[in-house]
Amino acid sequence: MPADSVQESPSSLRVAQRKPSDWLRTGFWVCTVIAAAVALRRLFAIIHPPRSVPEQLRALDAFFVSHPGLTLAHILPALAFVCLAPFVVLRARARGGVAERLLFPLGGIVGITAYAMSIHAYGGWRERAAVLFFNSVFLFSLLRSYRYMRRGEPLMERRWMLRAIGILLGIATTRPVMGVFFATSRLTHLEPSQFFGWAFWIGFSINAVVVEWYLRSRAVSPAASETHP
Repeated sequence: MPADSVQESPSSLRVAQRKPSDWLRTGFWVCTVIAAAVALRRLFAIIHPPRSVPEQLRALDAFFVSHPGLTLAHILPALAFVCLAPFVVLRARARGGVAERLLFPLGGIVGITAYAMSIHAYGGWRERAAVLFFNSVFLFSLLRSYRYMRRGEPLMERRWMLRAIGILLGIATTRPVMGVFFATSRLTHLEPSQFFGWAFWIGFSINAVVVEWYLRSRAVSPAASETHP
């Protein structure tokens, strides 16, 4: 779990002129689109359950439809969070704006409902453990970002907000991982309820590692915080 260190204190951050590479920007947009699509599909599956879907997906849809209120309370704020995230990640200045302030209450709702949904984890204890761990990291990062905002330290506020956004978008990275498990299910004989948890661990871990690597590979001085995250 990321923690403040001497290297990350505002007084010791060094200037780095590198900008996010194209592959990082592409990865962010891909995750954003997938996360939004996942939330929208789940929303439509609750409102109008699809009839012609594979048996494995039908079982998964039925699981979420059985808890419609909780599912909606989770995916609607998550969808709003995902839609606002680009305004925070891609802005030129480190100082927070309206979009970033809206992410705090939205993220809090997403985190609390994620804990509640883990009680009925489709993937069993593996998925539940992944949700409890990464959701705690998400809320911790969100809280640290909020505290830095209150203290008037926009650079550190932004760094911790990027961590929170990266963790939340991990739900998108789990989808191609699940696709691999689905494609190889004839060989592995694993059911979705068996590999769901592993997909969560892999997907969220990838995002957490990439965001942390990005932040720690380009420490920025307060003087550069107006133009670099």
